[in-house]
Amino acid sequence: MLRIAVPNKGSLSTPATDMLREAGYRQRRDTRELVLTDADNGVEFFFLRPRDVAVYVGAGTVDVGITGRDLLLDSDVDAVEHLPLGFAGSTFRFAAPAGTIDDVAQIAGKRVASSYTTLVRTHLARQGVEPAAIVHLDGAVESSVRLGVADVIADVVETGTTLRAAGLEVFGEPILRSEAVLIRRAGEQVPAGIDILTRRLQGVITAREYVLLDYDVPTELVDAAVAVTPGFESPTVSPLHNGQSAAVRAMVPRSETNRVMDALYDVGARGILVTRIHASRL
Repeated sequence: MLRIAVPNKGSLSTPATDMLREAGYRQRRDTRELVLTDADNGVEFFFLRPRDVAVYVGAGTVDVGITGRDLLLDSDVDAVEHLPLGFAGSTFRFAAPAGTIDDVAQIAGKRVASSYTTLVRTHLARQGVEPAAIVHLDGAVESSVRLGVADVIADVVETGTTLRAAGLEVFGEPILRSEAVLIRRAGEQVPAGIDILTRRLQGVITAREYVLLDYDVPTELVDAAVAVTPGFESPTVSPLHNGQSAAVRAMVPRSETNRVMDALYDVGARGILVTRIHASRL
């Protein structure tokens, strides 16, 4: 069986299990359940701490796992990103007291606090910057400067509200843009069964990002309408019984649905319908 590690708690846990469930896999109903066998699909799930997922994958204890790109890089294990999953996006950045630092080079000789010390150390080494110390903290990193533990922090930044409340502001380019990823062991033959898992997850991603758009349009306006909806590869165009119009079906990005509908209406299309894609294989 393909052994898959899944985060057992935290911000990655519920979206990961939801995606796997949408991909047709059984998922646990009791959060105390640590192992779940899905014999019908030939997989076995292991529910682990998010930070431990990459460690188990790198050691070969499990075949693949779902974790954050930031956690993968911070773990410094023998595992690689196999597929980005499109959820749990975050930005990892440096921050310091407002008005004190505006460039990463100024971190040299200063103390940096973070929960991701390996990631920070690697990033600064690539920049040729040597801090005085990198202080590991498990949480509440933004308080470290006020408490005198550090001069700079490196942390996940969403809205920046928490940082501003602590008198901090971000500076420099983002260290990393992270999201949930499917990972596998590096330098190994791709595990049997991962191709099916990959296709299923890609199908869920596509279903979430696209919708099906159906509409009728006069035959002489088909080219203009198709220019608005070129589809994933090419739209399906079928003649209607009246011989004067065509029915068109195309995939369009979910985020652009209303803009595309407005453009089609202006072209002359009518009977414009949107259908959610439940699953896909492309």
